[in-house]
Amino acid sequence: MNYKKLGKILGKIMILEGVLMIFPLIVSIIYKEGFQNIFAFSVPIFLLFLSGALLQIPKPKRETFYQKEGFALTAMVWIVMALFGALPFVINREIPNYINALFEIMSGFTTTGASIVEDVTALSHSSLFWRSFSHWIGGMGILVFVLIFIPESNDGSSMHLLRAESPGPQVGKIVSKMKVTARILYLIYLGLTVLEVLMLMLDDPIPGYEGEQFFHSLLAAFGCAGTGGFGFIPNSMELFNPFSQYVMATFLILFGCNFSLYYLLLIGQVKAVFKSEEFKTYFIIVAASVALIFMSLVARFDAFPQNYTTEEAFRHSYFQVASIITTAGFSTTDFNAWPMIATMVLFVLMFMGAMAGSTAGGIKTSRFVIAIKGFYINVRKLINPRYVPKVKFEGKTLEEKTVNDVYSFCTLYFFILVATVFVLSFDSVCGTTVTVVSDAGTYTVEHGFLSNFSATLSCISNIGPGFEAVGPYASFAGFNPFSKVILTLTMLIGRLEILPVLILFSPRTWTKV
Repeated sequence: MNYKKLGKILGKIMILEGVLMIFPLIVSIIYKEGFQNIFAFSVPIFLLFLSGALLQIPKPKRETFYQKEGFALTAMVWIVMALFGALPFVINREIPNYINALFEIMSGFTTTGASIVEDVTALSHSSLFWRSFSHWIGGMGILVFVLIFIPESNDGSSMHLLRAESPGPQVGKIVSKMKVTARILYLIYLGLTVLEVLMLMLDDPIPGYEGEQFFHSLLAAFGCAGTGGFGFIPNSMELFNPFSQYVMATFLILFGCNFSLYYLLLIGQVKAVFKSEEFKTYFIIVAASVALIFMSLVARFDAFPQNYTTEEAFRHSYFQVASIITTAGFSTTDFNAWPMIATMVLFVLMFMGAMAGSTAGGIKTSRFVIAIKGFYINVRKLINPRYVPKVKFEGKTLEEKTVNDVYSFCTLYFFILVATVFVLSFDSVCGTTVTVVSDAGTYTVEHGFLSNFSATLSCISNIGPGFEAVGPYASFAGFNPFSKVILTLTMLIGRLEILPVLILFSPRTWTKV
């Protein structure tokens, strides 16, 4: 294990986090929030700069590192960032419990959006900014950003970092040089974010928040870009005007696309984009889900209390499908009150996620396609033993290892899901009732199996809200500290797609072979 090299990169990440934390510090100064908030960000910034600088002192004997080191470093970086990122909430006393603050910021960096904050109006502008900005930081991945600045290597070290942090069954470069690939990814990411801010600024301000339009547009764009779901006004995105809700839903779908497709558009290869098998599957699923939910709402207008118009039914269907399949978790209405068929569609989308190579979580559309094709091939082989199996995806024949990796990922995903639900079942919150106040009225729900299951699924797929007691108008505050730690780790496992976290905590990683 090349400890000094890993420490050097970790130190650079810490310095970078310190630089990024200057932005909420500036927000605190702009809004004149007082010494306590300025101090809350100044202390972590100082600690990050100091620790990062000290880690730069040791000189590594070799510059290269291998795959297991890249995977372990990736998980370590995200944990360290969360440990320091939680400090401002604790110091300014807005989230005084450190475990709660750690849960909140890990939810931010992993773009989960699950929150323990029950009243966002109690948070300062700087804290609201830091929560939403963490979505933007974690969406594309902090190590992808660092790859822009570290020297290009010929040994595959940079590729190990990209593979460990980027979602999907197959990860590759857009262009030949890793550094150029990282720059292209972030320029596309930044460009789409700026475009969304400008689009949201075209709308009227939210009633009651007339002086906050730019601030809210910025936070909404951060959340959509990272497909995270932190709300910054009461009731998530419900108070936004219809135009803004359509804009956010559309950009969520765009951020759920593989970013390499945008590069193909930029270089004029439009046909290649529309030939993409995952791209077509993704949009068919979105369209079919919106249509199914919309029809279920229209067919049963009298069966639920929101009293939608036809346009509202379509808008909420479109927004919630975009929000759930991209694992953003924003909400414009209480979908807990929807008909069962609509709830089941959203439940399936929570598993699926958007495209590989996007900022979304979940299993990913590509894995579902590969798994279904692999299953079909195996059935054909059983029927005809002489049949030579070939799983094709995106016009290419996949190696058997790639297909097996998909099966392994899905197996681990469901094993961790079940194990976490089992652990949560010991929480004393189980069996208690939660009062929900939403656009569907005021009602009580019991914290039972569906609450625990959807909470776990929400965390491992990096979605945010679940159902019942952890629905869109509730929070995760009721869980005990141990359950919150488990769910915090589950968010990280989901964001890094399992292996980096398992490798980090494996004793064999840290012993000489």
